[in-house]
Amino acid sequence: MVLAGPIHLSTEAETAALAGLLAPRLVPGDAVLLSGPVGAGKSAFARALIRARLGDPEAEVPSPTFTLVQTYGAGEGTLWHADLYRLSHPDEVVELGLLAALEDAICLIEWPDRLGPLIPASALRLDLVPEGEGRAAIFSGPPAWAPRLEDLHG
Repeated sequence: MVLAGPIHLSTEAETAALAGLLAPRLVPGDAVLLSGPVGAGKSAFARALIRARLGDPEAEVPSPTFTLVQTYGAGEGTLWHADLYRLSHPDEVVELGLLAALEDAICLIEWPDRLGPLIPASALRLDLVPEGEGRAAIFSGPPAWAPRLEDLHG
């Protein structure tokens, strides 16, 4: 079910602003599935959201392309950023500890199709679709997300 969008994002700054609006609306146990082709802005969105959650616009937020997972914070509110592009089977998700993180952390997951049948039913999906010089952001997911996405355009 489409919950918000398409929201046109012309620049990386607009992508970061949207991520900044979503960041405070997330709670432990939330999963945000970031989909789109290579270069669509998934990592830029995740990086901006993490910086907003940390309250540090200059925080170093490396891509998890090679490490597969980066974590931020501790205890309640821990944030996991996973890039599953290099996974070849959903069983590898278990080895990363991501299933446990999905229960009590905020998880940003790039290339969520690699989760296969392990995709959480309660997840919010963000599809970033190239559109002209920018991209369109389309949020979809279960109806329970709708109240948290109100006025997401800023």
